[in-house]
Amino acid sequence: MKLLSKDCNAFSISTLGSHCSLQVLKGAKDEGFKTLLICEKKRSSLYKRFNFIDELFFLDNFQDLLRKDIQNKLIDKKILLIPHGTLISNLKHHELEKINIPIFGNKWILRWEADRELKQKLMHESSFNTPQQINGKKAIKNLCIVKLHGAAGGKGYFLAWDEQSFDEGCKKLIKQKLIKTENELYIQEYIIGVPIFLQFFYSPLKNDVELLGIDRRYESDIDGIGRIPSRVQIKLDFTPTYNVIGNFPVVLRESLLQEVFLMAENFVETSKKLVPPGIPGPFCLEGVYDRNGKFVTFEFSARIVAGTNLFISGSPYSDLLYKEPMSMGRRICREIKEAIRLDQLGEIIT
Repeated sequence: MKLLSKDCNAFSISTLGSHCSLQVLKGAKDEGFKTLLICEKKRSSLYKRFNFIDELFFLDNFQDLLRKDIQNKLIDKKILLIPHGTLISNLKHHELEKINIPIFGNKWILRWEADRELKQKLMHESSFNTPQQINGKKAIKNLCIVKLHGAAGGKGYFLAWDEQSFDEGCKKLIKQKLIKTENELYIQEYIIGVPIFLQFFYSPLKNDVELLGIDRRYESDIDGIGRIPSRVQIKLDFTPTYNVIGNFPVVLRESLLQEVFLMAENFVETSKKLVPPGIPGPFCLEGVYDRNGKFVTFEFSARIVAGTNLFISGSPYSDLLYKEPMSMGRRICREIKEAIRLDQLGEIIT
C-alpha cells in the first residue's frame, strides 16, 4: 500500500466507537496524531465527553462501513483504521478483507481468528499445548466447553458432558437466535485451571516481541455463581454463561515468563509462514495454567483485546520496557509514527 506522506499530521488514527476505542485514541493523541472516531449515532453522548477525540464520524450502524461512499469519505480523511473485536464481530471476514480503508496490522489473519479450524491449525503449527477438539456431540465423554465461532466475547458459551447436555445447550442458543444449527458450534475439552490472557505486541520494524500486560476476565454469570451456596446451586435449573463483563490484572510468577516469550515468538514466526505478512502489532494468547503450571492455549486474538484497557497508564510489564506510561493503544500509534518516519508504513498496514 502506497501512502505518500511522512508527516504524522497528514493522517488521523481511527477506530470504531466500542471495545477499546478510548484507549486507542488517547494513545494516538499522546503520540501526536489527529483522531477520528467512527461512531454509531446512539453512542454519541458518551464519546463527546472526551477531548482527545478530534472528530466524530457518525454511522447509523457499523454495517455502513461496507458502503463505498462511506469508505471513500473516510479515505479522503486519510485515516488509518485500528481493528478491534467490535469490527470483527460486526463484519464477516470476507467483508472486512474487501474494505479499501488502510487497516493497521494484517487483516488477512483475522479470518484465522474467526474460523475455529484455521485457528487450531495456526496454534498447532506454533507447537502450542492445546485442548483436545471434540468432533461432534456423540464423541463427548468428559467435561467440554462449547463455543461460537468468531469474536463473541464469551457470549453463548456453555458446558456439556454428554450428548444430552449438548443438545439442551444447543436448543437454548437456537431459541436465543444466536445460532441456527448445531453445526455452528465448536466443542473443546474443558481444562481446569487458572484462565490467563497474555497481551503481546510484535514490532516488524524492530523484529521484537513485547509483553505489555496480563489479565483475567470477569464473566457473567459463571463468576457470580460461586457466591451461591452449593446446596442452592444444585436446586437451580440454571445454565451459566461466559459473557465478558470486565477484566482485572495479573502478574505471573517470573519463572513462567521464559515460556511465555517462547510461545509468542513461535506464534509470530508461524503466522509469517501461514498468513503473510504475519502478525504486526498486538495479539493475545488465551489459555489456562493447569495444576503443573503448564499453559494450555485455547484461543488467540490477532488484534488488540479489551483486557488491555486495564493498562491505559501502563502495566508492570510495560514499565520494564518504557520510561513513560505505555498502553497497547499508544504502542500501536508509536509503531505507526516510527513506520512513517522510516517510510515503512507498508510493513504494518494492509
